[in-house]
Amino acid sequence: MVGPLLDSKTNVPGRRPGTLARPRLGRRLGTSATSAITLVSAPAGFGKTTLLMQWLADLPAPAPGLAWVSLDQGDDEPTLFWMYVITALRARVEGLGAGALALLQSRPPRTEAALTVLLNELQAHDGELVLVLDDYHVIDSQEIHDGMAFLLDHLPAQVHLVIATRADPPLPLARHRVRGHLVEIRSADLRFTEQEAAEYLSGPMGLALNGSDVAMLAERTEGWIAALQLAGLSMQDRGDASAFIAGFAGDDRYVVDYLAEEVLARQPVDLREFLLTTSILDRLCGSLCEAVTGQSGGRARLESLERANLFVVPLDDRRQWYRYHHLFADVLRAHLLEDDASRLAELHLRASRWFEAAGQTSPAINHALSAGDVGRAADLMELAMPAMQQGRREAELARWVRVLPDEVVQVRPVLGVAFVGVLAQVSQFDSVAERLSGIERSVRSDDGTWFAQPPPGLVVVDQEAYRSVPAAVELYRAALALAHGDLTGTVTRAREALSLAPPHGDLVRASAGALAGLASWANGDLAAAHAAYTESVAGLRNVGFLADVLGCTITLGDICCTQGRLPDAVRTYQQALDLAARESGGGEPLRGTADMHVGLAGVLLEQDDVAAAAEHLAVSDRLGEHNGLPQNPYRRRVVEARLREVEGDLDAALALLDEANRVYDGDYSPNVRPVPAMRARLLLRRGELGQAAAWAGERQLSADDELSYLREYEHVTLVRLLIARHRGERDDAALDDALRLLRRLLAAAEAGGRGGTVIELLVLLALAEHGRGETSAALAALDRGVDLAQPPGYVRVFADEGAPMAALLRKLTKQASARGHLRRLQASTAGTEPSPFGPTTLVDPLSERELDVLRLLGTDLGGPDIARALSVSLNTMRTHTKSIYTKLGVTSRRDAVRQAQALDLLPGRRPS
Repeated sequence: MVGPLLDSKTNVPGRRPGTLARPRLGRRLGTSATSAITLVSAPAGFGKTTLLMQWLADLPAPAPGLAWVSLDQGDDEPTLFWMYVITALRARVEGLGAGALALLQSRPPRTEAALTVLLNELQAHDGELVLVLDDYHVIDSQEIHDGMAFLLDHLPAQVHLVIATRADPPLPLARHRVRGHLVEIRSADLRFTEQEAAEYLSGPMGLALNGSDVAMLAERTEGWIAALQLAGLSMQDRGDASAFIAGFAGDDRYVVDYLAEEVLARQPVDLREFLLTTSILDRLCGSLCEAVTGQSGGRARLESLERANLFVVPLDDRRQWYRYHHLFADVLRAHLLEDDASRLAELHLRASRWFEAAGQTSPAINHALSAGDVGRAADLMELAMPAMQQGRREAELARWVRVLPDEVVQVRPVLGVAFVGVLAQVSQFDSVAERLSGIERSVRSDDGTWFAQPPPGLVVVDQEAYRSVPAAVELYRAALALAHGDLTGTVTRAREALSLAPPHGDLVRASAGALAGLASWANGDLAAAHAAYTESVAGLRNVGFLADVLGCTITLGDICCTQGRLPDAVRTYQQALDLAARESGGGEPLRGTADMHVGLAGVLLEQDDVAAAAEHLAVSDRLGEHNGLPQNPYRRRVVEARLREVEGDLDAALALLDEANRVYDGDYSPNVRPVPAMRARLLLRRGELGQAAAWAGERQLSADDELSYLREYEHVTLVRLLIARHRGERDDAALDDALRLLRRLLAAAEAGGRGGTVIELLVLLALAEHGRGETSAALAALDRGVDLAQPPGYVRVFADEGAPMAALLRKLTKQASARGHLRRLQASTAGTEPSPFGPTTLVDPLSERELDVLRLLGTDLGGPDIARALSVSLNTMRTHTKSIYTKLGVTSRRDAVRQAQALDLLPGRRPS
């Protein structure tokens, strides 16, 4: 999670005293109730914030919910920006945004998914909401602008966005302007008219000016509010107002400089000193001002400045936090720099110490950097790093890496290791090897011994963290090796990190174990990978990284399935669900809970428990993607595609796999079951051999390839393609290639303990042997496959093969111990043979609409195209397809077309 947020930034400011009612602008703003966006765009000093505060305070009852974010330059980081936006909205809508916040704090942050969840929740909210983003011009991040564009395009009708900015933001304003969704207030609108200037100067400013003086002042300032205010302050207690008004001219910048100097010169010495000294602060509160000025009475001073209308803006309705008007602050800082630049460092250090004591690390570091005290900044960074890394604030940490000089980091091994971790998290490996070598040289002797205590010349603030430096160096060397594809090096370095981990280094051990597990998994050593991940889970639980525990559970479940241990996979997922339920305590689900339901659904489908699998997928959908880890979007679609395939809706399954491929995120796991290979298998079931063969060609697969676990799934898919080619084209060479590759794959899977793969290969071997007329060999392979499948309960790997498998199962005579499972397999393939009905007779004839669908199933059109051609919804088309399959006694599109041709239903002929 992100560190502490400043409450003052999301507090709704109250109406400022001494403001002038401006009904003409209030009416313009009032039209925003029928528009999605209000843009208030004008240079500094035009009263944008004051106008919005006044308008919102004057809204008639029932007033909309109001969320306000006061932005500054520190918010130009996507995760922090959206955290403030969602926090402001949550203050107005109870329960809103919890899921979106979880997605923002994922690794990496998933901004678009978070915004999608937020928009869905806003859509479900009945009440009207107004969200104000003040000072949006400080935002430069293109990622934030992209997120804002997405938000604007999907904003619910009851939500109104107000943007106050000095310059038009790079958002699709023209599109919304054309659509009538945009209300604009610009500098020309904000300028005081002569009448407003007269009311302001005689009212809030308390000046008695004649009409010609007001007209001249309005003309000279061009209605610029900041200049009018400064002029009014300058003229208070003057007897020569007319001469003063006639005495200045020039462009806006010079007018402000001149008037600000006039205002400052007329303040008491102590007040002028207070203004200059506190100008270094972006935000002010009483105790912070006291710490910086060294004087008491900070809160009273701020309140008096507000009463005097001296360019302070309250940031909350309790009058605890304020800021100076930006233009006024610029002038104050310029004067401070000119008067005594030597004071700046000490003032920033005072501010840094105050923020440190208040537990606000980021501003404490920023002020230390502004003071030029990089040593203090480095100290604070070192202490803050663990919480920042756990909070996944990689973007802010990456900025720290950029601003801190290398010579400072080089003598700080703890901070140096933390910086390496940041670079690894954001995949910037260019300087990692060099940095690690420098750290190693500083804390390791020539004979290879790691120094138990920091040698002279090194700076270590976190002594406990220093004990983990040796292990961390090896850990990140392992990560670097993994990034470079060096699996052997990954395992070697990870084991070294494990051996160097200190007694309380659970996080280091867990991370090293996970890296070693990744390498073992990619190498096909599933037993070692499972052991490593099991140990990692224990370490992650000890340090409270429970979402990562669920992440490791995904891997453990996958490994169990590949090993042929389906009940163990179920148990693994269920234990993780139990942990998640205990930890959530009935509240917000633990992130990763949705993944556990997806995992269970996948296992249950292999056991042919379709109803239970569908229920777990439904639970996952109800939880939402924000309660899933990075892999969940693609994994859920893969399992749902499998469910649709089992149900016979191959078009829907193919569409889901295409979606899965689009949103694929392996989250550092080896891609051992590529979605395109799954898609090729589905194409084979649909009878589309040409497309499947095109995939194999793109992947440059052949029966004589060198085998590796990373490509095992693809090579098994190639076997399926070769068998299908023999079955459809009587290509004996293809069958020979399939058998040769099958035997090699089977030997490798058996040696690697991949029992699930062995069962699949035995099924394919039985089909291949049967295809060349070797029934005895086919039954021997099938006999062994059924034996292995019985304890874990595999069913679909047999049932998916349809009529050829049904025929083989009928011929198989099994020993008593396996008869129960054999009957189950025979039942699962029942009805997959060609239809027994005659060529012109159906027990349940097809309807007119079903015949329309059937004719289009015989074309190259996909499911969505068929639905469009018939002007029906995709769900309706799928319902018709399922009915067709049932009536024809088939389970695939290809078989439906063949059966229809056999029944003389195609093309265009209908039974009487």
